[in-house]
Amino acid sequence: MRYKVCGMTRIEQVYQLSELGIQFTGFIFYPGSPRYVFKHGLTGADVRKAKLKSYKIGVFVNASYDEIMKQVDDFGLDMVQLHGHETPFFCDKVSSYIQVIRAFRFAEGDHVEWMLKDFYDCCDMFMLDTGITLKQDAERFKGRGRMFNWNRLRGLHVNKPFFLSGGIEPADVNLVKDFLKQPTAKDLFAVDINSRFEISPGIKDIDKIRQFLEEMKQ
Repeated sequence: MRYKVCGMTRIEQVYQLSELGIQFTGFIFYPGSPRYVFKHGLTGADVRKAKLKSYKIGVFVNASYDEIMKQVDDFGLDMVQLHGHETPFFCDKVSSYIQVIRAFRFAEGDHVEWMLKDFYDCCDMFMLDTGITLKQDAERFKGRGRMFNWNRLRGLHVNKPFFLSGGIEPADVNLVKDFLKQPTAKDLFAVDINSRFEISPGIKDIDKIRQFLEEMKQ
């Protein structure tokens, strides 16, 4: 199983995660997030100089093409994750330069397959995340760690590598293992964890992550 830890703000913690076998680390470029890289003083020069072994994924929310390309070059990103209202045309434009993960939040009543259908040809991977109500829209991109009702994915054939996200926490080992037994999991590429494994926003609890990985292996 592959894992992605998102919302990284400290290079030394990225090294620690690499030692644990984490293959993907996410850096958030959304100013409204408490894990916004520049809010924590992290720079592209810091990341490039570190020569990290893990794949570096930049998370963007409705950013312009030029802004994304700037941070891809400055930080030496390997992939970008588009987490806003980006269109298939925009995803296709970005994917001509770098691999694209298109994130989807599924609120109650959303038709999963209908939301995915226009993005198969313009994205390399998907991320399936928890949805929200309109009342929560102002908070939607801040990483609140709401749990995704994975039962909505049962029987779904994604037919595209995807990251599983949505408020996963240390106590969810059995839930994740149960999902891995479902037919839908044949396309699962990696499990994404973030806010539930933190001491404070952007500062990870390495011991919690280590324990989660060990329990997943059992």
